[in-house]
Amino acid sequence: MTSTELHIVVPAGGSGTRLWPLSRAANPKFLHRLTGTDRSLLQATFDRLVPLSSAENLLVVTGTAHAAGVARQLPDLPERNILVEPFARDSCAAIALAAAVIDKRGPGAVMASFAADHLIADTAEFAHTVARAVDGARAGHLMTIGITPTRPETGYGYLRCGEVAERSVIQRVLEFKEKPALDVATKYVESGSYLWNASMFVWRTDVFLTELAARRPDVADPIRAIAAAWDTPAQDAVLAELWPTVPKVAVEYAVMEPAAEEGKVATVPGDFGWSDIGDFETLGELLGVDAGAGCRSVATGTHDGKVVAVDGAEMIIVPAGGRLVATLGVRDLIVVDTDDAVLVCARDRAQDIKMLTEILRTRGDLDYV
Repeated sequence: MTSTELHIVVPAGGSGTRLWPLSRAANPKFLHRLTGTDRSLLQATFDRLVPLSSAENLLVVTGTAHAAGVARQLPDLPERNILVEPFARDSCAAIALAAAVIDKRGPGAVMASFAADHLIADTAEFAHTVARAVDGARAGHLMTIGITPTRPETGYGYLRCGEVAERSVIQRVLEFKEKPALDVATKYVESGSYLWNASMFVWRTDVFLTELAARRPDVADPIRAIAAAWDTPAQDAVLAELWPTVPKVAVEYAVMEPAAEEGKVATVPGDFGWSDIGDFETLGELLGVDAGAGCRSVATGTHDGKVVAVDGAEMIIVPAGGRLVATLGVRDLIVVDTDDAVLVCARDRAQDIKMLTEILRTRGDLDYV
């Protein structure tokens, strides 16, 4: 599917705290080569999305600290298409800014939003699913691409549908559900009427901006003023003045959840080998290679070292500091070695690694965050 009408937005923010110390605020996971190739997650995302539209119609929304890295990794992306946030205000502000800028440049355009740090195995099926979501967006729906669950997962939110999800079939989203307990997630998956929420959105910019203005004028009003000044000499001054006034809120909470309750949100299921590389468990599963003794070693493409494991089991080791990492007689651990920090973590605490970054930030050890 090639369409000059489709505009694509890639929010590239966050610091991937569950992948610390590999991912840092100044060098987040989307700039790392975690794809099994020599391309970063951001570059792989660009490669996957450009054929659906064009580089001219692709925008990246990122922070000041990452703008240079984005430009360096994506030399084919026009400079005007890198929208730089002075600081993070959560997903609604980033996506709304992109929607407003796109709408200014081409009113009523169809826009799709996909994160910079996801992996897709089947790009042909992904393109087909996006095309169906575009059909729904043109009909006036706020579309989301729901991921067909492959297992009961407690780390994702869910979309409750009115019927069993079928390939290519657009249907109404009845409700957004928060991350469930394992027994609830099991029931969701068995029913066939629930999809994972991967925050993949497709809509007409005018439809989305109207919904945002009706539900969250505290977000919509400053974003509208900022967008009005975009591409003009006043852009930087207006952005600096108004961006701090934009509330921090996720787009799901601000628009999608309440709109779903009114029947304005629809979905099409996606079954294309999706992963969000959210933690070291996922990283080890997708990219780990057998290092012997029940150990999986993950190469990141930067300063990779060697691994020696003896009499171990269920280990994930990331030798990203260029050193040899050796383990003896240990099991169920995550070991991550980088230039200036080493993580040793029980595998069942992989989701809690972000706690360490919070402690470091509180202690003032910002060089490590």
